[in-house]
Amino acid sequence: MCGIAGMFDLSGQRHAPAGVVHAMSQALFHRGPDEDGYLERPGLHLANRRLSIVGLADGQQPIANEDRSVWTVFNGEFFDYKEKRAALEAKGHVFRTHTDTELIPHLWEDHGPEFLQHVKGQYAICVWDSRTNEVLLARDRAGICPLFYAVVKHDGADWLLFASEMKALFASGLVERKADFQGLNHVFTFMAMPGPTTVFQGIKCLIPGRYLHFKLGQTTPEQATAQKIYWQISYPDRGHEDYGADEKRVVDGFEAVLFQAVQRRVWADVPVVSYLSGGVDSSLVVAMANKSAGRPLPTFTISIGDARLNEKSEALYVAKHLGCDPVVVDCGHDELRTGYPELIAAAEFPVIDTSCLGLLDLARSVHQHGYKVALTGEGADEWLAGYSWFKIRKLVGWMDKVPGLPLGWAVRQFFQFVTGAPRFPYSAYRNTMRQLGGSNGWFDVYGLVSTNKLRFFTGAAREAIVGRSALDDIEISPDLYRWHPFHRQMYFGGRVMLPGHLLASKGDRVAMHSSVETRYAFLDEDVIAYMAKLHPRWKLRGVMNDKFVERKVAERWLPKDVAWRRKKMFRAPMDTWAAVRRDAAQNPRASWIDQVLSEESIRRAGYFDPVAVAAARQRLAKPGRGLARLSTEMGLTGVLATQLWHHLYLGGQLCELPDRVSGTGKAA
Repeated sequence: MCGIAGMFDLSGQRHAPAGVVHAMSQALFHRGPDEDGYLERPGLHLANRRLSIVGLADGQQPIANEDRSVWTVFNGEFFDYKEKRAALEAKGHVFRTHTDTELIPHLWEDHGPEFLQHVKGQYAICVWDSRTNEVLLARDRAGICPLFYAVVKHDGADWLLFASEMKALFASGLVERKADFQGLNHVFTFMAMPGPTTVFQGIKCLIPGRYLHFKLGQTTPEQATAQKIYWQISYPDRGHEDYGADEKRVVDGFEAVLFQAVQRRVWADVPVVSYLSGGVDSSLVVAMANKSAGRPLPTFTISIGDARLNEKSEALYVAKHLGCDPVVVDCGHDELRTGYPELIAAAEFPVIDTSCLGLLDLARSVHQHGYKVALTGEGADEWLAGYSWFKIRKLVGWMDKVPGLPLGWAVRQFFQFVTGAPRFPYSAYRNTMRQLGGSNGWFDVYGLVSTNKLRFFTGAAREAIVGRSALDDIEISPDLYRWHPFHRQMYFGGRVMLPGHLLASKGDRVAMHSSVETRYAFLDEDVIAYMAKLHPRWKLRGVMNDKFVERKVAERWLPKDVAWRRKKMFRAPMDTWAAVRRDAAQNPRASWIDQVLSEESIRRAGYFDPVAVAAARQRLAKPGRGLARLSTEMGLTGVLATQLWHHLYLGGQLCELPDRVSGTGKAA
């Protein structure tokens, strides 16, 4: 993978200001330390930072077609490169390199913007056609590779700037840093930033499966930034799913598409390794990758200090069974306290899930061992019902089916009363149910987490955040109401959590921070399509048998106890924000925690009520467990992450840490 950046004068006439795009490129150095490349013409300036994985010797970007009329910069991988290249050469196209990037200008020649229907992989793309002055910016179907953009006025002209990370937009010196309250609303509603809204005013991100397409000299800023759809997740109409009376046919079919996806992702011109948690997803990927590669792959595993959360023994058991050479990376309280600033600097938005720091450390270890590419089992839970809320919804869903009797609402109210959580009015609940198309297990969980918006926010931030639904921004599919209710809740996990959390703060940003590309077999286009067409019974059989079709495949590749191992919600301990008071003298590097959560810093940033924050810290200083404590932990983690993000990106002077993010993407 790489980092891409650039800017376009929408009038198509002016040269980019001197040094701006080079500064943007330098801010992405960590994404592509191997080499850089630039293209400058009237009206545009493009840049690429390259992490060389395919076509090591001749893959420098930007890359053009035969007559150098179509140019591209590209972040990602096309996993059907060999087949596509052979087909294009058979049609007379001439290739000069051995990199998959070169597919883009040739496919553009044949198909124009429709070429997006002809590629498979993970990617963020910019194409410029000098003959027509057309520009296309696109993001892959699942949202693995990010792409951000902003329109600014400079020297009397409208400029569209784009980049793989927002810090590159800031490095231009043309994009203002200012908090977007609605972006913070997303963080505290979803624990994610699904897009197009971000936490910075004026910056948008491309939604997965979307693209921008415009002609320089013939477009307004509104036209240039209108996101167009070339793909989005879809399910059969209710009653038209593949019920799968023949179990062997269904399991054989899933095994075939998944193995092909793994096989494609093992291919590279550099060695490939794999993450391994010991759960069924990563274990199955490693088993299939070993067969594809003809040898055991090295594996990398996180070891959490809290015994309740640690999966080290399970991962080592699988590694031994598969003959892999394992590397174990420790992540405990001390690592969390001292490493969280680096995580927020890498992610660019407040991260509530503390396990993301473990993924940051894991990618760093991969890099330190000399590797650039790691396979991962992420992505199965979203499309095969691996999360607990699917089971919860199946258990309690009957309560919302009684006409005129909102029992589900009553249960939520009772839970909030018992735990002391703030409560939204019934009108907000009813509106949310309408937007979701009915009761939804995903909302059952995150709806309770979102009560922290009422608990902590104050002033203008509270008015803006509480007064608007975060669901208003995510452009829900109009087909939602035709699907099976089970698929409706699955859709929101795939639309929100997958690109906004798992592939952002746990995927691209933390991996590329250490110059590591992560590859996702479960997010292969063919795998997603196969999973989508299946009846829900192949995803959740009964109440407890989640990822049913995957586990039936895993029985063929792994010990049965691994194939049917229950999922652990991998996370790092969050009560560390309270415990730091007791050992600050022994760990002075964590003093920033007390500083950003102090009454003075809380008031200076202006988002939160300092009395509510202090009360939450006092509650967490006492030992205990339960849902009430977990909700408070997640809320306080959100407060701390937001304070830290504000300090690092908005110059908040909230603690002794440097208060800006440097051009390398790390805290200065």
